[in-house]
Amino acid sequence: MSFLAIQHLHKSFGGLHAVNDVSFALAAGEIKALIGPNGAGKTTLLNLLSGNILPDAGEVIFLGKPIQGLKPFQIARRGMARTFQNIKLFPEMTALENVMVGRHMRSRSGVWSGAGNLPWTWKEEAGIRRKSLELMEFMGIAEHAGTEAASLAFGQQRAVEFARALALEPDLLLLDEPAAGLNIYETAELAKLIRKVRDRGITILLVEHDMSLVMDISDSIVVLSFGRRIAEGNPLEIQNNPEVIQIYLGEDDA
Repeated sequence: MSFLAIQHLHKSFGGLHAVNDVSFALAAGEIKALIGPNGAGKTTLLNLLSGNILPDAGEVIFLGKPIQGLKPFQIARRGMARTFQNIKLFPEMTALENVMVGRHMRSRSGVWSGAGNLPWTWKEEAGIRRKSLELMEFMGIAEHAGTEAASLAFGQQRAVEFARALALEPDLLLLDEPAAGLNIYETAELAKLIRKVRDRGITILLVEHDMSLVMDISDSIVVLSFGRRIAEGNPLEIQNNPEVIQIYLGEDDA
């Protein structure tokens, strides 16, 4: 049984086939990259997996159960978390509070128990805060816990979003261009961090344009072009695939 199996997934917007009969599988503990030129359908595919949009056809099997058609919060509760190409934080909340939002998905407290100010809710809230601070320490941003998200530098905001996704304790983490806007040193640190996340037992599906990062950390790579899967293999196989060289990487990069 595959950890994640995508089978003949299709999504059209009018006459545009954004994702066109795409199939591939993801093994537990794997770092798989999803690459392709702009408009290839990469982010659309992540949106289909996370429930942000519904597929027109096809099936997504996650941990042995179909998830297509479920709402994003239902998919998140099953163990799939994601970050976004455009950072989506609550700007007026502190960095710590943003991370705690992700952790609340695993809490037992609801509106009524919280409003009742019951003793066990205090204990759970303290645990959420403690765990969120641990994740911020893991990300190297604990010193910014009390800072409003809007006041953080871009790289720090990206780290907060990453920590919020990890707060869910996901089995699968979807990363949508995590290196976007980062300099070469921050990208090198990101590579180390992604490996550390995988070492925590989290499987990763990565959409990324930084080919140095992709080739450095990926176990396998899927290449999309105009919504279709045109190649799949390990980094060396992808680097030497003639169709990938022609359509995506370009002759000079080859």
